Amino acid sequence: QVQLVESGGGLVQAGGSLRLSCAASGRTFGSYAWFRQAPGKEREFVTGIGRSGGNTAYRDSVKGRFTISRDNAKNTVYLQMRSLKPEDTAVYYCAADPVTAAMDRPSYWGQGTQVTVSS
Repeated sequence: QVQLVESGGGLVQAGGSLRLSCAASGRTFGSYAWFRQAPGKEREFVTGIGRSGGNTAYRDSVKGRFTISRDNAKNTVYLQMRSLKPEDTAVYYCAADPVTAAMDRPSYWGQGTQVTVSS
């Protein structure tokens, strides 16, 4: 049974940092990604990473502030978030796919973790 379990969300002040983790089980994945959904908005792609870790993609609004990484030995992906802004407030979802090229259209999803940035 495939599972993606996120952790690390919470409440932080603007300018602060958080690190999200997502532990995968049940199979290995070619790509991981983080999506987010703010209240009243559609879910959006935040960042993704390929199998080797050298292939990454970020949405423009988080470039230079967020860093995605993965530990293949632990089947875990991380999202380091710095200089957080109130507009980063959302439920963050970990996602994964067997195919590296499918990081923006993953097949598997976690349950989500809330990130709230106060001004």
